[in-house]
Amino acid sequence: METVKKKQFPFRFDEELIEAIKEKAKAQKRSLNNYIEVLLYKDVGNIPNEETKRAIEDARNGDVEVIDNLDGWLDEL
Repeated sequence: METVKKKQFPFRFDEELIEAIKEKAKAQKRSLNNYIEVLLYKDVGNIPNEETKRAIEDARNGDVEVIDNLDGWLDEL
């Protein structure tokens, strides 16, 4: 599993906005940081990691296993 690098940035927000965000984060049992990060990912879109990028490239090149019987394939796992 790939380790995600995080970088700290200073931001300035309106105090009332921060209080509203804290309430929303608390209601979802998230930290303030995690809640804001989730909102940003929803807006920007999930950025694929290197393994996912390779899988996407393989699929685009036709280098994929065709599964005719999903139940049988899952049983083999």
